[in-house]
Amino acid sequence: MSILLFGFMAILFGIFGASIGAYWGGDWITGVVIAVLVAGLYFLISWKFGDSMILASSGARQISHEDSPQLWNVVEEISIAGGMPMPKVYLIEDEAMNAFATGRDPKSASVAITRGLLQNLNREELQGVMAHEMSHVRNYDIRFAMLMAVMVGSIVLLADVVRRSIFYSSLGGRRRRDSRSGGQAQAVLAIAAVVLSIIAPLLATIIQLAVSRQREYLADASAVELTRNPAGLISALKKLTADTAELKNSSQGMQHLYIVNPLLRKKKGKDSLFSTHPALESRIERLEGLMKAYS
Repeated sequence: MSILLFGFMAILFGIFGASIGAYWGGDWITGVVIAVLVAGLYFLISWKFGDSMILASSGARQISHEDSPQLWNVVEEISIAGGMPMPKVYLIEDEAMNAFATGRDPKSASVAITRGLLQNLNREELQGVMAHEMSHVRNYDIRFAMLMAVMVGSIVLLADVVRRSIFYSSLGGRRRRDSRSGGQAQAVLAIAAVVLSIIAPLLATIIQLAVSRQREYLADASAVELTRNPAGLISALKKLTADTAELKNSSQGMQHLYIVNPLLRKKKGKDSLFSTHPALESRIERLEGLMKAYS
């Protein structure tokens, strides 16, 4: 499912680039090339500095075993159980209850948890949460999320450039007027480009969020596989459901990374096209279905 969605995203990206080329020079190939170059530059920056930028913007600080022995031991145990390298461990000084993982692959991965979540979970619950986050690492969700974010970000950036360019070129009378039919064709392309610049980012975001929700379900199931204990994660998610604190250093660009959406004060609710995560009730229900298998 994720591969199909990513493929559709790539097709949407290509169509958008082709429309840009058709409007400006009548050469759709040039538009696609420009779009790919923009995405490539965006990707290189994200690949090189993405995880460090995320950790810095979240206010996370790297800790050692001495800072939080229980957290460190739990992460170490899960690393061994999953056959993964030990990730860097970060702590966010915030009373809100949340956690996330980031990085390019298991070798460069980092996991972060808020002070509020660390203080409110017992060891069994902490194992469940950390296993969930490290499942994102193990399943390469962190890399997939980065690629999706780059694709969406590139489409949003191109859409903004297209709208602004068409607006200013129309004010300056810079549209091509080689012939009446040519002018009409240019007008049609302009309208199509503007409409696409509005629809494309919306569709791209919906696709990204759909992928994000599916990967959350997968990470929950993978966490149970690592801990052999659904009860710990179920209990932790129930505590997260009751948490109403809003994470201070959070943004829309990072909300899909966390175990629960940090921008929602009320964690209860139903899934929608614009939900970054599945409803906690749905996640808990699925995990409870695994209880018999591991009891």
